[in-house]
Parts: sequence; structure tokens; C-alpha cells
Amino acid sequence: MRLTSAVTIFAFLLISCLTQRLQAQQPIPSTSQKITAEKRYLDEVKVLTDLPVVKKVFQIFMDMEPQTKQDHILLTEIPSPPFKEQVRAKKYAAMLKEAGADSVWIDEVSNVIAKRKGKSGKKTVVVESHLDTVFPEGTDVKVKQKGDTLYAPGIGDDTRGLIAILTVLKGMEKASVETDADVLFVGAVGEEGLGDLRGVKHLLRKGSPKVDAYIAVDGDGISSIVHRGLGSHRYRIGFKGPGGHSYNSFGIVNPHSALGKAIYYFTTEADKATRQGVKTTYSVSVIGGGTSVNAIPYESWMEIDMRSESPEKLNEVDQLLQTAVQRALKEENSIKRQGPDLTVDVKKIGDRPSGKTEITAPLVQRAIAVTNYLKVEPQLEVASTNANTPIALGVPAITIGSGGIGGGEHALNEWWVNDKGYLGLQRIFLVLLTEAGLATGTSPSAVKK
Repeated sequence: MRLTSAVTIFAFLLISCLTQRLQAQQPIPSTSQKITAEKRYLDEVKVLTDLPVVKKVFQIFMDMEPQTKQDHILLTEIPSPPFKEQVRAKKYAAMLKEAGADSVWIDEVSNVIAKRKGKSGKKTVVVESHLDTVFPEGTDVKVKQKGDTLYAPGIGDDTRGLIAILTVLKGMEKASVETDADVLFVGAVGEEGLGDLRGVKHLLRKGSPKVDAYIAVDGDGISSIVHRGLGSHRYRIGFKGPGGHSYNSFGIVNPHSALGKAIYYFTTEADKATRQGVKTTYSVSVIGGGTSVNAIPYESWMEIDMRSESPEKLNEVDQLLQTAVQRALKEENSIKRQGPDLTVDVKKIGDRPSGKTEITAPLVQRAIAVTNYLKVEPQLEVASTNANTPIALGVPAITIGSGGIGGGEHALNEWWVNDKGYLGLQRIFLVLLTEAGLATGTSPSAVKK
């Protein structure tokens, strides 16, 4: 009886082990569901894409590809360094005017704005790409072609976006598409780096004309829908003291010592705070100061970047930085033996707001519906783009790609390939059209729910 029981138990364990091994070798079924828009938005897109005028625009995009390529190369080869976008802005304004916009102007900060009037004008929709690149003056921006690939700094980010919305305007003009809402085609300055979204912040400043929906075009492809803004705070923090000889002036405050303490206190506490919850990051990215190995520095500085899509989490980490800096300042001053106190200058050099446009918002649903129509799986994402600003202001906003395939953003060997780039134009056009509505009575509000 005991032997039989032992054999039975052994057999049971053996079968269990074999079963577990077989299960481990099997692929785990995916629990993710495909992202599909609500039926009413799918119906909107179906109504529009069945219209002859929309089909005509699609064909125009394909017929215009040689000209679109020429425009792309021409604009890429006009340098647009950070804070020096004026030359490109003037050319882009001329291109938008030639394309048929009702009015074109360059505002106080060098944003290019082209207005295409709608029938009712009761609503305003913005479609925008950014004029600036990350590359400094003197960078060689001559476009080189190898096979079907275009190479040049800024060829994709975001010159392709600028040309995409220019071509959408051209297509609408050639097909005589009249929208119900006013549409602003915008080339914005200051999206990159320390530009800190200054162009869009100015465009949407307090007291400016109301914007009802905002479509930023940045990046490539036709799947991404950025509806969550990745906020960031950036600081330049500098400790300053009298400086002096490393031996003769020993005992005076040392800015490097304070900087080291501040970094340690900040990163120690920030590490704890960011282990859980919404992904939040921090980086001590640049440091500097000092003159010689035998000199106590008179200055020590650092630049810090912190990011989160949660405003609360971002503010939490920001406060940890402020506390760490003041603690380090106090401690360094408390141990000095002679001379004046150490001082610190805390300067915010970047403030990108965070937030999100809900997935249920009509603009996001329409972008999903258009992507579904193109038979591509929508990718709902978070990123730091010009859409951050309208999102934070409560304006429905998204960022979508300009089509094609690209890579090497922010690098000298940046590239872009026109792999069915016209699909990107179709997508931008359809998202814009669903928001702005056709003035013929087939606007989104006219589609039965």
C-alpha cells in the first residue's frame, strides 16, 4: 500500500513537471486588444473617404510627390538653428502664400501662420510643425541622396512635417475643399531644447484668438498618436564664492563642495521618489566650473533635466531638488573658516507642461479612426512635443507623424525615405477634415450616430 502510494505520488509529480515545462515552451496568449475607434467616428471617416472630392485630394498627393520632394530638399537646405529660425520662416511663409492660403503672416517671435478661412469660421483648427532644428549655425545641411534615402541634418525632424502640412494645403486648394472651420497652418519656432516650446506658448498666449483643436505634425510614420504630454523642468544652478588659492585661501567656501553635496542629496531622495508610480526621470546632465588644480573655484554649476507626464510627480521631484540645493548651501556655509558666504542662483531654463487629451476625446477618436481606415495599428503614446502646451491649456491636442520612414533624429546623418509618404499626407488631411468639417453638409456633426 505504501509502495503504491509512493509510485502514485511520484507519477503525479513527474506529470506535473512535464506539464509545466510544456506550458513554459508555449507562447503566452496576448491579452492586449486592438485599438479601434468608436463606431460613430469610423462612420465619419467612411462618409468622408467615399466622397469624390476626398478621393481627388488623395490622388493629388500622389501626383505631387516629385514637387513635394523638391520642396522638402529646398527647405531642408535653409538652416534653422535654435533661436535663429527667421530665414527659414520667411521662405516658408512665401511657400504657404503661393500654395493658396488666404492670409499669411510672421508674428513677433517668428512663427509663420497661414489662415485658410472656413465657411462659418465658428471653430479654429491648428495644424502645425516646427521650424527649428537642433543644429547650430555652420552645420552643413546640404541634402545628399543615396538610392531612395535622403540624408541631411533636420531632413525628418521636422522639415518633413513642414512640407507635409504645406502639401496638405496645396491638395485642399487644388481640389477646392472648403472646410466649415477656419484652419491655421503653422510653422512654429522654439520646439527643440532650450526653445522650450516658446513658439506655441506665444501662439496660445493669454488673450490670443481661441483655438478649438490642435494637430501637431512631428516624426515619421502613420501609426503614432501622441495624446499625453511629457512635461519637463530644467534648471541651471550655480554656486558662487570668492575663489582663491588652494593653500593660502583654505577655509573659504568651495562651490564644488556644495555642488557635490546638492547632487548627492537630490539624487538620493529622487531615487526613492521615482521607484514607484508614473514613470518620472531626472538627470544631472551638465556640470562645469573651476580654473586650475591649485585654485579654489569661484563658481560651480550644473544643468538638470527632470520629466514626467504627471504634473504632481514632476513637482515632487522639483521640490526635492530645491531642498537639496538649500541644504547643500547651508552646510557649506556652516563649515567655512573665513571669508564671505557662498551664494546660489537657481534658474529655470525649461518648463514644458504635462497633461493629456483623453482617449475618449473626439480628436483622439478621429485620429484612431483615420489610422484604422489606413489599416495600421494605432500607437497611443506619450512624448514631449508642441502639443504639450495646448494639452496643458485644456485644448484637445495630439501629435501625429508625417509619413514615410526616418531615423537618426538630432544626428548629422539623419535620414528619411519616401516609403508611401503620401499615406502620411492622407492621414493628416483626414484628421484635419474630421475636425474642421466639410462645408458641404458632410461635416462630422452631420454624420448619424
